[in-house]
Amino acid sequence: MSKLLSTTQAADYLGVSKAFLERDRWAGARIPFIKIGSRAVRYREIDLIDYIEQQVRHSTSQASILEVK
Repeated sequence: MSKLLSTTQAADYLGVSKAFLERDRWAGARIPFIKIGSRAVRYREIDLIDYIEQQVRHSTSQASILEVK
């Protein structure tokens, strides 16, 4: 079972702001999240690791996988 992190904890883990994650959820969630009850949002640590791995580039001109779709 993967550890569940709050938005604040996930933002710290990724080195981004809470607002970044809130905008991501609003815009279509490139980073998967879990909704618990009517308000609680949690992120699985494994999903954060997967997101980080997807961001690896070997050149600044290399297109993102998300941009190609």
